Amino acid sequence: MGLEITWLGHASVLIELDGARLLTDPLVRRRAGPLVRIAPPVDPANTRGIDAVVISHLHGDHMHLPSLRRIERLGPLVAPAGAARWLERHGQRDVHEVRAGDEVRVGAVQVVAVPAEHGDTRGHPFGPKAAPLGYVMRGSGSVHFAGDTDLYESMADLRGTIDVALVPVWGWGPSIGPGHLDPPRAVRAVQLIGARVAIPIHWGTYAVPRIVRRNARGDGPAREFAALAARDIPDVGVHILQPGERLTL
Repeated sequence: MGLEITWLGHASVLIELDGARLLTDPLVRRRAGPLVRIAPPVDPANTRGIDAVVISHLHGDHMHLPSLRRIERLGPLVAPAGAARWLERHGQRDVHEVRAGDEVRVGAVQVVAVPAEHGDTRGHPFGPKAAPLGYVMRGSGSVHFAGDTDLYESMADLRGTIDVALVPVWGWGPSIGPGHLDPPRAVRAVQLIGARVAIPIHWGTYAVPRIVRRNARGDGPAREFAALAARDIPDVGVHILQPGERLTL
């Protein structure tokens, strides 16, 4: 299996599979609205020569226009159906809209859109609207990127087909709302999917400054996920990466 995973922070993951470089939900700037990056900055080498970018949903910490403009993208921008016109108005080209079940070929890798349970708007009434997605990247290995999601029954449809689950375990504040996974539900998601390896993402990278001082959780959600996984799904290999850290499989 020719697979390397580099977690850049939040939901941004560089997936290098069978010669293709795929980047999920790029958030690579120091600021994103009120959020400030509290992890080390992203190495620019991890944003160059990207064969495809995949976007899970429209929220500003996942579809971040200033970050998209910083990516050296050689191929398509894959985004949920309904997002293309808005993205094109903001200077993005080669946008491929997909719905759950659609596929896009990137070199030797097949990118398949799968469902997610999360909000479908940009956050204000006049912005774009699109159903959120996750993605499965398939080549000599398979990677499931959940985006932002809560549990849903059809996760089990992927059972036995996923080598690596990139599973969100938290967010950026002291609590999370509906449409997200916390550590216990993230363990259940990996159990439903039946992945061989799990990497917790979407934790410890961005925060609102006052929350950093008063309620920062640090790597607590990732460590809680790992402890629960060791108890409930001991056959799954859990790897906690720090932002910028790479795992070769």
